[in-house]
Amino acid sequence: MFKIPIFQILLFIILLNFVITRQLPFLLSAVFTNPLVGISMIIGLIAGITIHEFSHAYVAYRLGDPTAKLEGRMTLNPLAHLDPVGTAALLFIGIGWGKPTPFDPFNLRNIKRDSALISVAGAASNLALALVISIPYLLAYYLQMLNPTLNMVYLYLSPIIFFNIILAVFNLIPVAPLDGFKVLGGLLPREWYRDFMQTEKYGIFILLLLLVTGAVGQILFPITSTVFSLLIPGLRAPF
Repeated sequence: MFKIPIFQILLFIILLNFVITRQLPFLLSAVFTNPLVGISMIIGLIAGITIHEFSHAYVAYRLGDPTAKLEGRMTLNPLAHLDPVGTAALLFIGIGWGKPTPFDPFNLRNIKRDSALISVAGAASNLALALVISIPYLLAYYLQMLNPTLNMVYLYLSPIIFFNIILAVFNLIPVAPLDGFKVLGGLLPREWYRDFMQTEKYGIFILLLLLVTGAVGQILFPITSTVFSLLIPGLRAPF
């Protein structure tokens, strides 16, 4: 992801707080009504952010760019990836983001293609994590009749699955500074690519508009629920 000036990040937090408190009240209420569920939500987001940013770094390294590795970002240690402002947002409004993972496109063999591969790696890793966690989730769900304590297992695992799907879907929105912007750029014909990349500087304002109007939520949650149902057939999304 791209670096964003601090004033834009603060504005993003304010608007995101408005969107979440209007559309996702369970994020805040869960911490008070069931602290363990609230903690599992935070764990899910921290795990998702960590693997998301690590995957950017790893794929960039495999494609020839050691920038992120040299900056200590090719690690699964959350402290290397958590952004102070993003972490504060996570604790106070229930959603956050990590430090942008740097890469130097001039180290890549094919800038257009490889930039898209690095960008899509984050969302792919979130979906992979959701898929892995869905296995014990399904086992706990279907075996709870034999052992009622398993009810708590799938209850605490569901936020991890759900929020990793949210991270994947949200980051694939094709608006800068989200990863989907470069993913779409990599799919465009070469003659359109340069003009499309010139719109990057306007992306944050487009994203803020989508957030404040509620358009992101109207797109994000139906897709997230659909992906959840595909990963876990026969069960609906928990939120």
